[in-house]
Amino acid sequence: MKPALELTSVPPWAVAPSKPDADLSGTSWTVVAVGADADEIVETWCAQIISVRPDADLRIHRVDDAEAGVGAVSADLAGARVGWRLMIAGPAVECLRVRAHAVRLDVADDEMTVASTGVAVRRVQCVHCGVHTCAPAALEDTVGCSGCGRNLYVHYHVSRREGAHLGFMVDAERPAEATA
Repeated sequence: MKPALELTSVPPWAVAPSKPDADLSGTSWTVVAVGADADEIVETWCAQIISVRPDADLRIHRVDDAEAGVGAVSADLAGARVGWRLMIAGPAVECLRVRAHAVRLDVADDEMTVASTGVAVRRVQCVHCGVHTCAPAALEDTVGCSGCGRNLYVHYHVSRREGAHLGFMVDAERPAEATA
């Protein structure tokens, strides 16, 4: 039986693509667009913000991956003041990593807006060896750990600080001889 998603730590945008409206409550914005598929969302957000704040302090970063997005967030957050907002658009696997970095820097959930352009790939952290494995997978699928080789069950849990789904050995409850 699948749990109700709202009772898990998995954000809805990590399961189905989403295009929320811009957060218009801020006074300045950092917008991170990961990949070309995020461009349309970012253009919509910018138009929404400019329509209510023509003089908005709006910093747009178009990046290829989460690492570059993390760098942009760090740079902009260093000079942020009250009212700063972070808006991230791109594949959920990349958005989770940028969001995790922001969480580690104490950015609150209500200061972030995330739009996902794709949810097919997941980053799964193995509870046995700690390695992160990226692979096409849905919740409840199994992926092979790139560290220890165990078959990991993709669980209904996302670490906010790691930006990864929890993965544990799918047949851990079976005796070793039954899995051989």
